[in-house]
Amino acid sequence: MRTTGGDGRGPEIWIRGPVGATTPAPPYDPPAARVPGPRRCSWVAVHGGAGATTLAAVYGGHDCGRDWPGPDVPASVLLVARTHAGGLAAAARAVDAFRHGEAPHGLGLDAVVLVADAPGRLPRPLAVRMRCLEEVVAVHRVPWVPAWRLGDLTGPPPRGTGPLVRLAGATGVR
Repeated sequence: MRTTGGDGRGPEIWIRGPVGATTPAPPYDPPAARVPGPRRCSWVAVHGGAGATTLAAVYGGHDCGRDWPGPDVPASVLLVARTHAGGLAAAARAVDAFRHGEAPHGLGLDAVVLVADAPGRLPRPLAVRMRCLEEVVAVHRVPWVPAWRLGDLTGPPPRGTGPLVRLAGATGVR
């Protein structure tokens, strides 16, 4: 069997195209064109000052504060912590609660959301702790947003947080 089209351009199928395609392919519908239904989530702060209230205001969903979601709120949990040492340790303890069945029955851990505790790069020891979390659960990082520090939550979510926007189901994000 010949693997190239004779001129070194690749397999023959690459040159000739598919055989027997008599019906046209349906038009491409890019993922951005499909609007999923709103996904509701509960933001749970794993320590004081984690940023769950801000994230709920920016991305949508229910702010649970430091409590587990009750029966009348979404069971889809996003744990929120800052990227400082105490925040990462609290996030690890909360993830362990889910892993060991200590979280209330019926709750589902979707991800850990780590909110930058300061502008700039994460120090190496904290980056190592963050990678340990990433080995057991999905982790989304939210960068330092100076406007949020001043209480201005009117802008769009920060760049690079598109996967978090989709996870939270924020369809009408400001």
